[in-house]
Amino acid sequence: MNRSELVADVAAVTELTERETEVTIAAALDVIGSALARGESVTLAGFGTFERRERAARAGRNPQTGEAMEIAAAKVPAFKAAAALKRRVAGA
Repeated sequence: MNRSELVADVAAVTELTERETEVTIAAALDVIGSALARGESVTLAGFGTFERRERAARAGRNPQTGEAMEIAAAKVPAFKAAAALKRRVAGA
């Protein structure tokens, strides 16, 4: 499912227009992204938690040349699914 399909499905369920739904989804994603940038986590009960994780610096290799290189530390977004979502996906 891509973004436009998501918008169409949510619009059908909520009885909002597709434009209103697009604006709402864009705003929700923007708020989640902003919270993660501030180091906060966002928990949606029954769905999961979005959080920012710290990835340590590490040694790596350039796949084209095989040359050793240092990969810098990074802050990356992560998602941990809630038990209810895991059960739903598994079909239980």
